[in-house]
Amino acid sequence: MNIVLLFNALPGACAQGLIWGIMAIGVYITYKILDLADLTVDGTMCTGGAVCIMMMTSGHGVGISLLVAFCAGLIAGFATGVLHTTLGIPAILAGILTQLGLYSINLRIMDGKANQAISVDKYDLLVSLRYIKDVAFTKNTIFVVAVLIVILIAILYWFFGTELGSAIRATGSNENMARAQGINTDFNKVLGLMISNGIVAFASGLYAQYQGFADVNAGRGAIVIGLAAVIIGQVVFGRISENMAFRMLSVALGAIIYYLVLQVVLWLGLNSNDLKLLSAIVVAIFLAIPHLKQQHFSKPKKKGGAANA
Repeated sequence: MNIVLLFNALPGACAQGLIWGIMAIGVYITYKILDLADLTVDGTMCTGGAVCIMMMTSGHGVGISLLVAFCAGLIAGFATGVLHTTLGIPAILAGILTQLGLYSINLRIMDGKANQAISVDKYDLLVSLRYIKDVAFTKNTIFVVAVLIVILIAILYWFFGTELGSAIRATGSNENMARAQGINTDFNKVLGLMISNGIVAFASGLYAQYQGFADVNAGRGAIVIGLAAVIIGQVVFGRISENMAFRMLSVALGAIIYYLVLQVVLWLGLNSNDLKLLSAIVVAIFLAIPHLKQQHFSKPKKKGGAANA
């Protein structure tokens, strides 16, 4: 085993982890804040990339292309929200239905092709696999995505501190209590799903640029990676701070840890065909850790505290 190869691969793993960290922040909004299981992201993770690449190849700049990709994600989240709140379809099934429909829509966006490439030599990409080494620091993909994450967390931290953002958090925390306080919980669910999928689509646009192509199967299993990042961030950094901004940052760091672990395992000789299985095992382990700690390592509570006092 050549350890030099591992170290050479680590910057790319960090860059990829940061991009998926943005996606994981979108998953965090539905999974942790709204308390909804949303599988739309498996479709949205392709939609954003498809829209971004097709916009850029049509002559539009990277900024407007990413903005349109974000808006495409908003529409996908809106569709899931309407299916769930207006038609009464359970959130997990609504997400599956939207994801299923997005497969055909994504093919149409990409002119019926399963794959659309974009060249770093012909287009001014914001991020790219080629921008990891031997480029100006300000153009380095790791630096660019890190700045984007800081900006995104700052915007979300501000938003969820507003009256509307607090209403969304209240909806996820206790829907019945929120409704009793006069909060329109259905509207907040739809809005939360839109924001989540908009962020996922934005990450997808970045990821398509990073890879150099958009692929119709790019989002398959994306929810597993997103959940892995959320759970790893919670398990590793959860005790440090309860601050919401730090929790979102820990999600991004969780995505980096996830990709670094994958890179190390691949370096140790794992067949790349087994990555999906490894992903499922990693998520299962980190999901089980809090339960196992509580079951086997927490201090037993003393009974009869009032009497003992």
